[in-house]
Amino acid sequence: MKKILILGAGIGGISQAFELRHALKGRAEVHLINDGPRFEFTPSNPWVAVGWRTAQQITVELAPLCAKLGFEFSPAGASAVKPEANVVELYDGTSIDYDFLIIATGPKLAFEEIPGLGPKGFTSSVCKTDHASKALADVERLVKDPGPVIVGAAQGASCFGPAYEYAYILETELRRRKIRDRIPMTFVTPEPYIGHLGLDGVGDTKSMMESEFRNRHIHWVTNAKITAIEASMMHIEEVDEDGAHKRTHDLPFKHAMILPAFRGIDAVDGVDKLVNPRGFILTDEFQRNPTYHNVYSVGVCVAIPPVSATPVPVGTPKTGYMIESMVTATTKNIVDAFDGKAPSHRASWNALCLADFGDTGVAFVALPQIPPRNTNWAAKGKWVHTAKIAFEKYFLRKVRRGQAETYYEKLVLRLMGINKIKDAN
Repeated sequence: MKKILILGAGIGGISQAFELRHALKGRAEVHLINDGPRFEFTPSNPWVAVGWRTAQQITVELAPLCAKLGFEFSPAGASAVKPEANVVELYDGTSIDYDFLIIATGPKLAFEEIPGLGPKGFTSSVCKTDHASKALADVERLVKDPGPVIVGAAQGASCFGPAYEYAYILETELRRRKIRDRIPMTFVTPEPYIGHLGLDGVGDTKSMMESEFRNRHIHWVTNAKITAIEASMMHIEEVDEDGAHKRTHDLPFKHAMILPAFRGIDAVDGVDKLVNPRGFILTDEFQRNPTYHNVYSVGVCVAIPPVSATPVPVGTPKTGYMIESMVTATTKNIVDAFDGKAPSHRASWNALCLADFGDTGVAFVALPQIPPRNTNWAAKGKWVHTAKIAFEKYFLRKVRRGQAETYYEKLVLRLMGINKIKDAN
């Protein structure tokens, strides 16, 4: 029996495992490797950071789930991928051979690229659930001793939605605690304008998000490079539209949450013909690596070029809907390979997001994600906040049951009232 190894058990990896189980129905052994024992629903991490969720509410223990579904599982994490030998080495000293490998690890968080950045430095993060739990402790200290707050993303970042969400969610929580008037807030981003999102905007996101910042008295610095972070002080260089130095900002803070740039994980770093210089997995139009045709990749670890050149480098986000389409294409192409057929299925690479703002939110759709687009739409309202809560409950329920679902298409599109979006691909 052929062996399929999936590296990573995030949204992409867990969905991939479920879809392959359903599609192959006992024709292959599925091995799931993760760098920890739990699945984390990362879109809810900003809520964990302000105490609206606990880590236990948004995580699923993988060992019993995999045992129930008939998967082999290891929480050891991959230490080295050797595609020329069809082998993955794990941090526990063991190794696993494979017939097909699907890399769905997500990124390495490149905190080390800026002195003082990250939970081991002087800033918080919501990239991982344990980071968000630590951020909550920092927020509680802020409540007891109010002072300036900085939220944003570092140069080279490609995932901006959680930074915006966290800024608005934290602001909502501070108002509820009646201390917002004592806490100035600044949003710092490498984006050329507010609402760019690494996508050159979607619909009217620029004016929507700028308006929301103004209404909430959140100041901002765009085209920003964070040069260093010290205890209670962030040093920023702002550049003009040509990338030339414009001004320097030295911003004090009591609490800061900055999303880092991403890199590929250490296990694939420098593997010739597998990754690009940043360690992201090279894929063709069928999610296969062009050199190693039995290696596929889905999710944030896939190499995608920036949407456009910007004065400060920004990456292109990989949203849940896009990842879901990568998973489905990969599943169908592996089934074709089992049946001796050439691959023919392509991911749609569309963007669909629900961005929660605490007491309201913005939903946007970009078809395709990289412009020019057939659909370029954004809308704001309290319904987005409600929809995201419903989606969280739906997704986690399906994961705990081990059900293969096109989560975003079946729920999010229905909530947004866009029933024929697939036909527009």
